[in-house]
Amino acid sequence: MPALSLNIAQEKERATVNEVVAKLTSSCWDKCVTATPGSKFSSSESNCLSYCAQRYMEMSMIIMKRFQSMH
Repeated sequence: MPALSLNIAQEKERATVNEVVAKLTSSCWDKCVTATPGSKFSSSESNCLSYCAQRYMEMSMIIMKRFQSMH
């Protein structure tokens, strides 16, 4: 039984990570890629995407830590 609980917890964690990545991708793409993308991002798009992703992950970690401290 404990292995089943571990697998369920791992799947929940994987689903949460996938959800965060999807939200990050969507919000950062909308914010940073303003023109029709070519084969490469422009330097400003690349910098924006990198910064946006970093900030999004930092905020996600802060939010998760606050939720964990509430339980």
